[in-house]
Amino acid sequence: MDGEMNGLMDGGIRLACAAWLATLAAAGALLPLIDGADWLVSAALLLAAQTAAGMLTRRRGIPAAVTVGAQVLVSLLLLTLVCARDDAVGGLLPGPDVGDRFGRLISSGAEDIGDSPAPAPATDGIMLLVLGGVLLIGLLADVLAVTLRSAASAGLPLLALYSVAAGVARDDAGWPYFLVAAAGYLVLLLAGGRGRLGRWGRFFTGPGQGRTRVNDQGIVVGARVRAGRRIGAVTLGVAVLAPVLLPSLGEGLFDLDGDDGPGTGDSSAVTSVNPVIALQDQLNRPQDQRLLTYRTDSPEPSELYLRVVALDEFDGTEWRSSEWHEATPPAPPWPVPGLASTVPVTGVTTVIEAEDTHRQTSLPVPYPAQSIETDGDWWYDRGSQTLIAGREGLTTQGRTYEVSHLLVEPTAEQLANAPAPPPEVTDYYTRVPGDLPEEVRATAVEVTEGAANDYERAVALQTWFTRDGGFRYDTAVESGTGGEAIVRFLEDREGFCVHFAFAMAAMARALDIPAQVAVGFTPGTRQPDGTYEVGIHNAHAWPELYFEGVGWVRFEPTPGQGSLPSYTRPDTAGPGDSTPREPRDDETSPSTSEPSPSTSAPDRCDPQAGGDCGERPKTPDDDENEAGPALWPLLWGGGGLLAVCLAAGPLLWRSRVRTRRLLPDAGPLPAWRELVDTAWDYGITPLASETPRQAAARVVRVAGLTGEPAEAVGRGALAVEEELYAPRGARPERRLVHDVRTAREGLRGGAGRLERLRALLLPRSALRVTEAAAERRATAVAGLRARVARLSARRPWRRA
Repeated sequence: MDGEMNGLMDGGIRLACAAWLATLAAAGALLPLIDGADWLVSAALLLAAQTAAGMLTRRRGIPAAVTVGAQVLVSLLLLTLVCARDDAVGGLLPGPDVGDRFGRLISSGAEDIGDSPAPAPATDGIMLLVLGGVLLIGLLADVLAVTLRSAASAGLPLLALYSVAAGVARDDAGWPYFLVAAAGYLVLLLAGGRGRLGRWGRFFTGPGQGRTRVNDQGIVVGARVRAGRRIGAVTLGVAVLAPVLLPSLGEGLFDLDGDDGPGTGDSSAVTSVNPVIALQDQLNRPQDQRLLTYRTDSPEPSELYLRVVALDEFDGTEWRSSEWHEATPPAPPWPVPGLASTVPVTGVTTVIEAEDTHRQTSLPVPYPAQSIETDGDWWYDRGSQTLIAGREGLTTQGRTYEVSHLLVEPTAEQLANAPAPPPEVTDYYTRVPGDLPEEVRATAVEVTEGAANDYERAVALQTWFTRDGGFRYDTAVESGTGGEAIVRFLEDREGFCVHFAFAMAAMARALDIPAQVAVGFTPGTRQPDGTYEVGIHNAHAWPELYFEGVGWVRFEPTPGQGSLPSYTRPDTAGPGDSTPREPRDDETSPSTSEPSPSTSAPDRCDPQAGGDCGERPKTPDDDENEAGPALWPLLWGGGGLLAVCLAAGPLLWRSRVRTRRLLPDAGPLPAWRELVDTAWDYGITPLASETPRQAAARVVRVAGLTGEPAEAVGRGALAVEEELYAPRGARPERRLVHDVRTAREGLRGGAGRLERLRALLLPRSALRVTEAAAERRATAVAGLRARVARLSARRPWRRA
């Protein structure tokens, strides 16, 4: 008994030390967030004192609740000594003044975290929050792993600590911290597993059975224990290498660090992503970060929105952009869909410079662009009227490019009197999913009641969102783009730009007004030198509605964000005012004429390309499709053959093993293993702690065997016991082949059709193939080592 108690004590100390190490490893993920590393040393010492208090109290047999209380008391005293020594009684004992001091430090620490970019200075407030948080996580891990003997559950507080650090840091180079934190957790799991193994001792059979050995402490270590360490190491390696080996998913539309582009084989890397998460992430960052700087000669810089992508397809789940990409940009000036010569425009030149920290594969440009001057292999995105990277590694990082574009200034009268768009434009840009909630359409009709034309309906929607509807701007609202998300937004009436843009575009389409959503940046902030600075917080989404003769027209439904277009302000001339605005001297005529509608609009054609919806220009996808037919049969054939081989692998391996185990001269042990594996195939998992007789009883009970099959299982267990424990001369000669087959028929007869099919095609016991491979490898390694030892023994210097 004393030896058992000592073993438990030793196991508790081992677990406590492992919990301390795992907590410290998880806390290391905070290093990029706080300036310096002295705080980590302090956290390690305080955490060690807390852990030592738990060890001492447990060794004396003190109840668990008292042990936790002692650890809390020690932690409080140490925090007082480190963070509030001057306010403590005797420099150590906490009193009322210490409570006030802690309150002030927590408040100031929260403000420091919110105001300081990473790495934040190690102020007194931040130190208290960090040290207190690490001690709290360490206490929870210690209680779960040591007191409750659940090392696996102790990973939850550790995960919380690491997740907070990783979520705030958002650093792609943070994999070393993950590696350290995961390794600490694996050490904790191994310590917990070793303690359980020491209490249970040797096992007899079950999945993972293999050769065993006894270590220097008298504990039997089986193949599964050694395999556990290997599995942990392999899993950790896969977790680290998988993001490197797998295709990058990026971080969305405004990925500052990603450099994936169309040249990677996914030409939709920018335009097909859902921008909701990316926009919300950028807007919620506590510190703004400069992304772009530009200089422009536009007379209306407040209208200079930088469009990155236009989202023209809505399938009920998300908005996305069509892949209208051309490998060669058209000759300037680029056509402006729908723009007529009667609308006043001004030619503008804007020079944009991207920061080194800004990397994305689509150039943010004002709309409508006429040309873009830059170097590199860029494709033309006809739907968004910008350039996208045409090869891998080509991004906006540090790039300076010049954009020639138009300032289009339609009057309210021109928008109100705009003729009906061509049928193909209306058909394409008013598509909504069949399951769009009726509340969206009904709300749009209600809000625009009394409006005489599409322009008045659009202004009514914008006014309802920005002023009359009681909406509130909030970037913390749960994001969403589908129909249900729009209904939820209309009910709760709070959200950020994505909610407003998507809702207004969907409601406009429900009213048969062609609409899409643009994503990009608001004009930014003017600097003393006349340039404009665009930061992360300028990320924005807005709806664009199509008016024939004007083209795509921006609206601003997000309250307090961006700027209301001049043609929607209350002082704008109304539809009844027939006096057009006099053009300025610097205004020019647009470079395009009104498009002539076509007679048909094939699916996914571009209904704006001069009204020509016939054969659209070839895209990289077209090139891939043309090269595909010659290769696809071969790829499908080889892939299908490989799939068939993989699917048939478990069945073939299981049949081979069964044949070998049931040979006429095979003994009871192979036959018993076959019986146990057969039961496993039908869902009765073998347990390592069971004797053969217990295993047989459980198989009979779970499978509901009766009669001859039940007796066959019992005879198999008896034969194994006699083989293992009876004297060699007293062992009767037993042949279990017939009994195994009888038991198998009983198991099969009691199973359903699907269970029988799974037992045949995907037998659960096929997992033993990993054990067989491990044993063969171990045998090969042992043989190689023995051969090397023999060769070394024959060396002359060995004999000398």
